[in-house]
Amino acid sequence: MTYLSNDPATFAEDALAGFCELHADTVRRVPGGAVRRSRPSRPKVAVLPGGGSGHYPAFYGVIGPGLADGAVSGNLFTSPSAQDAVSVARAAHSGAGVVFSYGNYAGDVMNFGLATERLRAQGIRAENVVVTDDIASAERPAERRGIAGDFTVFKVMGAAAEEGMDLDEVVRVGRKANDATRTIGAAFAGCTFPGADAPLFTVPDGHMGLGLGIHGEPGLRDVPRTAARELAADFVRRVLAEKPAGAGDRIAVLLNGLGSVKHEELFVLWADVSRLLRESGHTLVLPEVGELVTSLDMAGVSLTVTWLDDELERLWTAPAWTPAFRRGAIAADSGEEAVAEVTDDAPRFAEASAESRQVAGAVLDGLRAVRKALREAESELGAIDAVAGDGDHGRGMVRGIDAAVTAAEAAWHQGAGAGDVLAAAGDEWAARAGGTSGVLWGAGLRAAGEVIGDGVIDAVAAVDAFAERVMSLGGAEPGDKTLVDALVPFRERLASGTWAQAAAAAEDAARVTADLVPRKGRARPLAERSVGTPDPGAVSLALIARAVSEYLREGTR
Repeated sequence: MTYLSNDPATFAEDALAGFCELHADTVRRVPGGAVRRSRPSRPKVAVLPGGGSGHYPAFYGVIGPGLADGAVSGNLFTSPSAQDAVSVARAAHSGAGVVFSYGNYAGDVMNFGLATERLRAQGIRAENVVVTDDIASAERPAERRGIAGDFTVFKVMGAAAEEGMDLDEVVRVGRKANDATRTIGAAFAGCTFPGADAPLFTVPDGHMGLGLGIHGEPGLRDVPRTAARELAADFVRRVLAEKPAGAGDRIAVLLNGLGSVKHEELFVLWADVSRLLRESGHTLVLPEVGELVTSLDMAGVSLTVTWLDDELERLWTAPAWTPAFRRGAIAADSGEEAVAEVTDDAPRFAEASAESRQVAGAVLDGLRAVRKALREAESELGAIDAVAGDGDHGRGMVRGIDAAVTAAEAAWHQGAGAGDVLAAAGDEWAARAGGTSGVLWGAGLRAAGEVIGDGVIDAVAAVDAFAERVMSLGGAEPGDKTLVDALVPFRERLASGTWAQAAAAAEDAARVTADLVPRKGRARPLAERSVGTPDPGAVSLALIARAVSEYLREGTR
């Protein structure tokens, strides 16, 4: 469990603040994460790993020469927002472009993708390298999660940028490293969020979860726990079976602890892993054993192998000097200068009509009603999500609605009309909640707000805009076991009935998702476990629809 915190809700921010204070000579905090204290004297590509917090030293622990120029840091196990990514990128950019790198999780893909679009619109070249090293999570490599192999990809890209490669070349070597990287892991016990009284998942006595995820997801299946030598043999066999076609015999190897496995235990396992890899005809190049990508206090371990060619080996062995990882000696750039503060302009709202101002007040009250409902359901939503996910859905939804209400109140006090109030709420929901649900709800509310504008609310048109934006951004369809399974029936019933009838249709549809097998999102690798449990996104959407329905009913009395 996590023993030290002040407010569990701000644990990630507090940890980042402490890290930046400790390493104030080399890093500095910016909105959304941290960057190097100084920028290079010549333009270089900014390598920016990112993702949710709870994985230290990933991601901000590897900021420094030879590795990352900054890191985008979300809430615990939750994707950072697009706004966070843009903020860090603008602070780290020195004129040669930026490249985001992150694991293959829906929220990260959406948020970093949106950030890339925004940066390009501002004239900053931006690219993405998605890590897909987890061989247990899917048959097709493009659908696999990114876990400890993140580190190898970050290291190669950081060295390439330090050498002076341009953006296209840094992206090329990053993707080549990812294509050559394979990881398998096992969990012996789950991790526990700060303030929580139980872990996100448990493993039966005498067993281990094979194929863990680093967001607190349980293993894909429970198998009997074995001696270290047998686990080593299983890991090596599974990884070598995935050796890329045409790969050589020189490999970078990471034996990674997930949070609670002691170094001495890792050394025991390493003795067998290293022997088996050498017996298979491979040469180990600067292997690493320790904690590189953790999952809070999860008791687990993973093995990562990257097959090297001459270029990848040069970049893997290049010097790096960061708070959490140091290799060789690296010269300081004597021409470095302080990084300037980068902040976004405060929002400005168009003048609103008196009628729109009155409607804006009703929108704000409706959001407050949703906030009350989500706060009451936080634990329930988290428990549903923990069955086949990481258990953060309830907390993420509460963070999102809290931020949305705060932003809506500020917009209302600045004279905003109904559409601008709703759009401001959506922007802040996406910025503060992070993750898949955060970006979807944020983008959907903004789309609804843009349709409303300064006019009277057309509920059907607003919901249509919300649905179209959510479905186009997330790519989900009915039957995928996502919030779309409740959204589509809600939308269809609203077109011919009342809001209360539409809310009832959403609730019925959310319950039916218990029978579905997920085809998207974090629950997909644990598809069998999710059968019998409704989708948390569908449940929370139905809950919100019901809260709005009850608010509307109270308002007509």
